[in-house]
Amino acid sequence: MDLHLAVDFSRESGESLTSQIQEFIREEIREGGLHPGTRLPATRRLAVDLGVSRSVVVEAYAQLAAEGYLEAARGAGTRVTGHLSPDEVVPALLDGAPAGRALWDLRPGGHNAPGVPHCEWLTAYERALNAPRAPAPAYPPLAGEPELRVELARHLGRLRGVRTTPETVLVVSGFAQALALLCVALPARGITELAVEDPCHPGQRRFVHDSGVLRPVPVPVDEDGIDVDALAATGVRAVLATPNHQFPTGAVLSAERREALVRWARAVDGWIVEDDYDGGLWYDGRAPRPLALQRLAPDRVVHAGTAGKLLDPGLRLGWLTAPGELLHELLRVRARHDLGGDSLTQRAFAELLRSGLYDRHIRRLARRCADRSEALREAVGARLPGAVVTGPAAGLHAWVRLPPRTDEAALVTGAQRRGVLLRGGAAFSAAPRPAAPALVVGHSHLPRSGVAEAVRVIGEVLSRR
Repeated sequence: MDLHLAVDFSRESGESLTSQIQEFIREEIREGGLHPGTRLPATRRLAVDLGVSRSVVVEAYAQLAAEGYLEAARGAGTRVTGHLSPDEVVPALLDGAPAGRALWDLRPGGHNAPGVPHCEWLTAYERALNAPRAPAPAYPPLAGEPELRVELARHLGRLRGVRTTPETVLVVSGFAQALALLCVALPARGITELAVEDPCHPGQRRFVHDSGVLRPVPVPVDEDGIDVDALAATGVRAVLATPNHQFPTGAVLSAERREALVRWARAVDGWIVEDDYDGGLWYDGRAPRPLALQRLAPDRVVHAGTAGKLLDPGLRLGWLTAPGELLHELLRVRARHDLGGDSLTQRAFAELLRSGLYDRHIRRLARRCADRSEALREAVGARLPGAVVTGPAAGLHAWVRLPPRTDEAALVTGAQRRGVLLRGGAAFSAAPRPAAPALVVGHSHLPRSGVAEAVRVIGEVLSRR
């Protein structure tokens, strides 16, 4: 590898070239200019670039390696030694600080994502790269690549029952950007409060609050989904909801409440933001897959989805559908912040949808999740007396209701001490004291034996309380 390294030194200095190179690299590492794991040029290459003898660089590298600043391995070159990085900055939509090492991580979230199916994704990228295309404009279309908008309209209509057209689809960088755009566009329509489910994703509640223009208003959720009567009593004109698989309880909004929610939106001239976060990942054979709420009121519902949950959060690829007037406002807001998303990734995802590879991935993922969900239910039944997994078999996580009077916080802490990372229901609630103790368990990324072993540890901790 012909790597480059900028080194500041002087031939007029009384200090040797070796010492100057050593001190420069040492200082760059201390000050953060050279990061842990950074690969440095080979001694021969750096010597040529600096116009010095190779022995000067060899000696400098050797001394820095002896001091622990550099490490060398055969075939891997010389790198800055890895060490503990400073505290990580956690984005608002992520829940909690990074955790230490653990045997089993049952927390829902990015670490619970299944990961990109490599063969399918590589195939889609190759086809996107090789497809004949007209000369591209300087920047990608602000609303997204036309071919992806076409495929998303088809996919959402077929799988989720969404009533949309390519012209009303906006491709965004994940749900976080969709929510950020809405936090600007809704206040422009006189809306200053946004109802959020309680419990819900704490990062979303915090994200809305931190926008500085919308105030989050918690509304309770029960086994039939969000309480529409309680919503109406708040006086708000917009709500963020997960009607198809409530996060985190798993409740599905009942047919009666769906109709009531739409009536509420029309009565208050309001908006419903439908977060279809897990894309209809449904493997409960006892009940049909719920369709999108948007189909009942395309003029009042913003339907949003993401590839991050079912593929990989690192893709930063999401979408929303909105009526024309609101969509135009969202585009105006976006134009003030960026110039569109990654065209190549969008075209590859369009190919993934068009070819059926994405559907194949979802079917494969559903089979895996069904197996892990069954393992979780069996383990809870055997190891956690009085606990029950509620809600349908769907998505990447499950809500486990604990026996009454269980000390949820102590259980979570005790499990963590034994190498099992958990999230308790209280972490998702806006109320200081949730109605009942519970656990939110991410399971899709674990082996079946891992699910059983993690629940066994939790059961042992619970039995000692």
